[in-house]
Amino acid sequence: MELWKSQYYYILNYIVLLNSVLILLSSVSAQVSLPSKQDGFWYENRVTKTDSILIEAFFDPVCPDSRDSWPPLKLALNHYGSHVSLVVHPFPLPYHDNAFISSRALHIINELNTSATYRLLESFFGQQEKFYGKATFNMSKASVVDKITKFTSNAVGNSNYAAIKAGFTDPKTDQATRISFKYGCVKGVYGTPFFFVNGFPLPDAGSPLDYKAWRNILDPLVSPAGQLEG
Repeated sequence: MELWKSQYYYILNYIVLLNSVLILLSSVSAQVSLPSKQDGFWYENRVTKTDSILIEAFFDPVCPDSRDSWPPLKLALNHYGSHVSLVVHPFPLPYHDNAFISSRALHIINELNTSATYRLLESFFGQQEKFYGKATFNMSKASVVDKITKFTSNAVGNSNYAAIKAGFTDPKTDQATRISFKYGCVKGVYGTPFFFVNGFPLPDAGSPLDYKAWRNILDPLVSPAGQLEG
């Protein structure tokens, strides 16, 4: 009798657990729609090839650690040239002021002129203090959007102001920014900067890597038989 009860409760618990998993999976399936194209911004239009190394970087435009990680990574990219490709995914952290709006600006510019996307990213990195803390504490969302619109226009060319302003009312740019965040979540990203090399995450997520660290990571991959000179 006791054995029968034990088996009964085991089966009951299994059914409850299975139903919970099915509900969770159906919920996720209903909420996440497949994007029409891959997420991310390719550096210098170096789309990855089968024989090149792919770095995926998840950056928040108003994250100081993302800012500090960019110069050594850019130096490494210039050193390796076509051997290495980079795609940056905006990952707006919810605890960083105006991260979503600034990430959306990147998507807007990328639609207007892909060659200006990294110029804007570097402009955000260079003047982050304008977009968080006391600088925007008493501003409405509309005022912040206007401020970022003007900043973006100045960074990439004033002739784009009207198109950038219109981009902030286009639901497609809002959806693209959400997809970037969801893509990071699917990949297990929980902070910025966060790096993947050929699909595998690097340790010490959330901390900048210096140039020497990038060389130590990439040299054996680019030239397995011997490290590159320089």
